[in-house]
Amino acid sequence: MIRILSTKKLPVNQKQFLLNAGFSVVDADFIQTQPVAFALRDIKQNLIFTSANAVRSVADHPQVQDIRRKPCFATSGKTAEVLDEVGFTVIETADDAAGLGMIINEKYPKESFTFFCGNLRMETLPVWFGEWNIDYNEIPVYETTLTPVKVSETDGVLFFSPSGVESFLQTNTLGKQTCFCIGETTAKALKDKTDKIIIANKPSVENVIVQCINYFVERRTTDVERPDNGNRI
Repeated sequence: MIRILSTKKLPVNQKQFLLNAGFSVVDADFIQTQPVAFALRDIKQNLIFTSANAVRSVADHPQVQDIRRKPCFATSGKTAEVLDEVGFTVIETADDAAGLGMIINEKYPKESFTFFCGNLRMETLPVWFGEWNIDYNEIPVYETTLTPVKVSETDGVLFFSPSGVESFLQTNTLGKQTCFCIGETTAKALKDKTDKIIIANKPSVENVIVQCINYFVERRTTDVERPDNGNRI
């Protein structure tokens, strides 16, 4: 039986997809997030979000109405979806922070931006905006804590953030497992550890699961069809 580890707890319906495919599943939260206190000061023309956690934290701020009409730039998938749900307007999306940075530099280089982020945010946007002289500031609105779990080796591991990768590697190693990543940024966190990486077509938990199922079902079918010394198929 194919054994899968998810580095975040999965809702029952998502976990069932894997179980229905005949896999065994272990899921655990390798990171924890919680909001932190922050002030809505010096907010620029446009807002940047690359995490649904950041969206929820800002949406809960008592003065959120003061900024709700500002245009938002967001990573696609859950982040953009939650922004829409809480009443913000998303005008540009990209699969990851690097994609957003390219869009901003190409189409909005003279505008200003406030990035709502977590304490472990990647350096991509700060470094690029500094190089491109884009008017930018950032406000940390949530905190990520690593909560590593020691697990037995599995056939596949589902990763949903660079922080999840970091937490996994604190107590585990990658052997022959195939890694399924929600996006390019998460995959980059694994690049020095393994070359067995498959990236989701869309930045969503559901698509990571689909990629995992398709990979192992296809491999299972190939193994069944492949002759073994000419004696069986």
